[in-house]
Amino acid sequence: MPTQENAKENLAHSHYANTASSELSELKIVPQQRIILLDAIRGFALLGIFFMNIYFMGITFFGYAGHVTPLILDEIIETFQNLFIEGRFISLFSLLFGIGIYLQSQKFKLEGRNTTSLIHARLRWLIVFGLIHGILIWPGDILLTYGVSGFLALRYSGNSIASLKLRAGLFIFIGLVFVALITLNGDDVVFTRESPVFASQYSAWTASYASQLKLHLLQIGYMVMIIPFTLMWFSAGLMLLGIALYQEGHFERGFSRRSLLQLLLLTLVLSTLDTVFGFSHNSTLEAIADVLVMLSAIPMALIYVHILVKFCQNPSPFVDALQRVGKLAFSLYILQSIVGVLLFRYLAPELLLTLDRWGYFGLALSYSLVQLLIATLYFRWFNQGPLEKLWRYLAFNSGHTDITK
Repeated sequence: MPTQENAKENLAHSHYANTASSELSELKIVPQQRIILLDAIRGFALLGIFFMNIYFMGITFFGYAGHVTPLILDEIIETFQNLFIEGRFISLFSLLFGIGIYLQSQKFKLEGRNTTSLIHARLRWLIVFGLIHGILIWPGDILLTYGVSGFLALRYSGNSIASLKLRAGLFIFIGLVFVALITLNGDDVVFTRESPVFASQYSAWTASYASQLKLHLLQIGYMVMIIPFTLMWFSAGLMLLGIALYQEGHFERGFSRRSLLQLLLLTLVLSTLDTVFGFSHNSTLEAIADVLVMLSAIPMALIYVHILVKFCQNPSPFVDALQRVGKLAFSLYILQSIVGVLLFRYLAPELLLTLDRWGYFGLALSYSLVQLLIATLYFRWFNQGPLEKLWRYLAFNSGHTDITK
């Protein structure tokens, strides 16, 4: 016959089980198939981002130096990039980062842990990684921006879908206004391969590592000043948009035909205007093009989501390969910077003098295949990337792991 103590214990256990059951019913459990899909999209974004970043691995501040008389092939590739590459993969990463915050919040809540403290720890360490990456390796870093933006996005990540979309639109608008103000007030510098500016930049970025560190510090310092006014708002807006679209099921079933056509029309119109303004040689129109490229990136990123959702519905070796790259995205992103900087500043700096856009594009395509191979071989022996593991360890062992709600 049960004692009074046992009866109380059973009652407490029953109450806990009912509470847990209630929480489980309110929180969505993420199917494994959907995690595979998100990893595959992340892998695609990681491969794509190098096609944009490669131009800045050498002369980081200005990027690619064209010719006084532009090459036709250069203009063709630039038009292609304006439609399919420029800003698209950064936007895709921002959408996924927001979804990651949302899914982590659900997971920690189910475990009865302090969601805010744990995610704050992850974001703080991401900012640290971003600063180390930007100062010591390559100042074109995006991790710092994601870490800062994540704090803003987290504040509103639990809002309703309608509220998420409203704030996303507001934040994106604020970010674009500040970008427009900065670009419109920028210096109109002529940067071609034959210009004195290119010669001085080439000498500076291929000098000693100590000299390059000074440039890194200057550029990261500049980014630290402008991120709170520009990219923080824009990226946080995309993160909130990602959460809203995920909750609506678009990362599971894609978009309707009508929505897809609207996205396609929007990206075509904005990308066309961006390209025309960019080729105008008018400083005001070129500044507007800088805003349009960020805006046009959003619908194209969503089109990529739709394509990948449909593509991943039929498992294939390529989907598996993309998933492995996605699981290794943090480590491969840093490796991209190391490889790019070593190549263009130390091993073959003369490439900055000779390569045209098709050459950069070919190198990026070749290295994409290398990354697919690296990820495939890596996961034969390991189940988590080295930097992914380090990030998790530092975040979960920084004094917050024992904090419960």
